[in-house]
Amino acid sequence: MNYQSFTLNNGIRIIHLHTLSHVAHCGLLINAGSRDEHEHEHGMAHFIEHAIFKGTKKRKAYHILSRMEDVGGEINAYTSKEETAIHTSFLKNDYERAIELIWDITFNSVFPQKEIDREKEVIIEEIKSYKDDPAELIFDEFEELVFRNQPLGKNILGNPKDLRRFTKNDVESFIKNNYHTNEMVLCSIGNISFEKFKKLAEKYFGQIASNPRTKKRALINNYLPEIKTLHKKTHQTHFIIGNLAYNVHDPKKVGLTLLDNMLGGPGLNSRLSLVLREKYGYVYYIESNYTPYSDTGIFSIYFGTDKNNVDKSLSLVKKEFDLLRNKKLGIVQLRKAKKQIFGQIAINSENSANLMLSMGKSFLLFNKVDSLEEIRTKIESITIDDIQKIANEILDIDNMSMLIYK
Repeated sequence: MNYQSFTLNNGIRIIHLHTLSHVAHCGLLINAGSRDEHEHEHGMAHFIEHAIFKGTKKRKAYHILSRMEDVGGEINAYTSKEETAIHTSFLKNDYERAIELIWDITFNSVFPQKEIDREKEVIIEEIKSYKDDPAELIFDEFEELVFRNQPLGKNILGNPKDLRRFTKNDVESFIKNNYHTNEMVLCSIGNISFEKFKKLAEKYFGQIASNPRTKKRALINNYLPEIKTLHKKTHQTHFIIGNLAYNVHDPKKVGLTLLDNMLGGPGLNSRLSLVLREKYGYVYYIESNYTPYSDTGIFSIYFGTDKNNVDKSLSLVKKEFDLLRNKKLGIVQLRKAKKQIFGQIAINSENSANLMLSMGKSFLLFNKVDSLEEIRTKIESITIDDIQKIANEILDIDNMSMLIYK
């Protein structure tokens, strides 16, 4: 990947990939998310993602929203457990407009109390909507079960009680304590020279005072498997089972990603889909998920089914676990799995907006971005023994937690 990068004097890193497209993408990734909140700040990282669009020293909310949309572009943001991103897509001639706007809302927002109070109600409605979707809610409540009494286990949206207490001072305090310049990456994909992109980055982001991170996040080390059943008014029983997994820096992360994709990835030919959906018709949808964090990770299997099929479905899931733990994959099976996941990665990289964010996150965490060939090499290096060893470490039913909605 022929990207170019540079570090500003204040520690903010920039990375750019030149393309010939008329459409460009730019984003600021910040290594701060909901796990960085204190107890009284639950929901703050996500709230700030909303609040930065509500007014700066020179723009009102309407002018922020219109700045990119007036030229056919768009601006958006997201919050995860460990990162916040503000990103925009636009025509290549509007690079400065995009970079200036990201800078303005990130560093010059004024958080007017009237707008803050109104946005609290918007997010509370978002929380209500989220709670109406058990297939989404169960993932957050499962992480709360696995990471009990840890910030990493808290859901990103927060709760109405805490949200209503937030003030402008609370918002500014969180930003000061967590938006560190050496934990920021301004990333770009588009038809602009790196020198011009660098000049624009220096013009706006270079003036920000250095604010490096000095404290490390608290480590997660108190996991105990647990089984929990909650009674919900749902037509299906929703079930999730999982375990702690490798962190983002663990060399075995690639192998688990491959195993995860084989078990319940997006393809309908995943092992669990072929058994539970195609062979027995117990589920409409089943998936496995692996999320690596900076110091830990989580792996899970989710499905929804009729209450009479829960035990039979779980038995089939356990059977697949046992097969992977006790019987080595064949050479052909492993080769097919490798081709499938590499194809998925390559196709996803054709989406430039996704690639820009992926590139920025990789640079944020590792200070480098792997090319497709480097990714292929890592995938190809995985052996049959690697997969079996990972299966025995992660798919041990005795170490798994379960959450059931019925």
